[in-house]
Amino acid sequence: MSSFQKGLVTAAVILLTVMSFGTSFAAVEIQWWHAMGGLNGERVNKIADDFNATQTDFKVMPAYKGNYTETMTAAIAAFRAKQQPHIVQVFEVGTATMMAAKGAVYPIEELMSDAGLPLDKSGFLPAVISYYQTPEGRLLSMPFNSSTPVLWYNKDAFKEAGITQAPTTWPEVAEASRKLVNAGYESGFSFGWQSWVMVENFSAWHNLAVGSKENGFAGIDTEFTFNNSGVKKILGNVADWQKENLFQYGGRRGDSLPMFINEKCAMWLNSSAYYGGIKKQAKFEFGQAMLPYHPEVAGGPQNSIIGGATLWTLKGHDKKDYKGVALFMNYLSSPEVQAWWHQETGYVPITKAAYKLSLAQGFYEKNPGTDTAIKQLSLNTPTPNSRGIRFGNFVQVRDIINEEMEAIWNGSKTASAALDTAVEKGNVLLRKFEKANH
Repeated sequence: MSSFQKGLVTAAVILLTVMSFGTSFAAVEIQWWHAMGGLNGERVNKIADDFNATQTDFKVMPAYKGNYTETMTAAIAAFRAKQQPHIVQVFEVGTATMMAAKGAVYPIEELMSDAGLPLDKSGFLPAVISYYQTPEGRLLSMPFNSSTPVLWYNKDAFKEAGITQAPTTWPEVAEASRKLVNAGYESGFSFGWQSWVMVENFSAWHNLAVGSKENGFAGIDTEFTFNNSGVKKILGNVADWQKENLFQYGGRRGDSLPMFINEKCAMWLNSSAYYGGIKKQAKFEFGQAMLPYHPEVAGGPQNSIIGGATLWTLKGHDKKDYKGVALFMNYLSSPEVQAWWHQETGYVPITKAAYKLSLAQGFYEKNPGTDTAIKQLSLNTPTPNSRGIRFGNFVQVRDIINEEMEAIWNGSKTASAALDTAVEKGNVLLRKFEKANH
């Protein structure tokens, strides 16, 4: 072999080596910012790892950015600095804010169409998808983790206190709580995410409007109306029950979970998505039941509304990156992934196929009550009052509602005065949002 031929062979070997290394490390990284800590954070990592194992062109990189508010705030700041992730998880009350972020969002329907991938909107649960659609029906973000509040209860405590079934009305909650306190429990019930559970969902469950303009879905020139007699009645009742230790407040988000786990209270109203954590930690038999309704406010329950979050795609990256984002979204919404996520966490399956798969796998039969959230969301056809909420600046409005509710629990305000103040302050923020997006 001549020196020239040897040189060619050497060059070819070097080129092949470079190409093989290039192939190994050429996967396009897709940044996914999320708000899932603890066990759910580990599950998010598994979904990303499992997707990455299906192909070599793209690598989804999940990154925990704090709670929902912190994650959305970080993404908005990153976009302004042109350092935004490809995907960000945003909770449901951030929808109006994301819709108003002109030029920042790559709508999921457009993304999937551009990538040539299917998006069957009819396959999603109506209670889930309707929350994230424009008035024209265009889907803005990919549903991921949707939940609704349920009544968690300690079956062992109920047996000890002589309670034969989960309460279905608020007076029955009070009656059961008295029996539990008499049986030695510190309190009867508590709740978490109190604005979501006791104002937003109480309103939907009783077919009451949280605000005008179909709870903000029909326009941003809306006003709050949750200081109505129904919401005032239940919060006033709870304040009275607190004096008898029937109710005990434990924090704004999930802070009160240890009270339920440690058997200080035997009923807890909060997200169905606590299923995984309760199953792992509880040393007692527990159950899920539908939210109680107030017979003096409504003749029966309507439907509850979702919480949780969707995945929003942000603009500003290379075109080839979005093919990877679309492939991941397609994978994420598959029946197998969604059924696994639902069964592990307690979030509702976002698609009918994932629900049918869970049914076929015998999950609900082996774990009675785990379909409570699905039944509750689809109990009746949603009305303009029970479809959901879409208000600007609602992340900050929730802070106001929380502050005013805490004033009720500490005895410094009546329910009526606190709700009137919350509406007054909330309307100021609505006008600011309207002015900024007019």
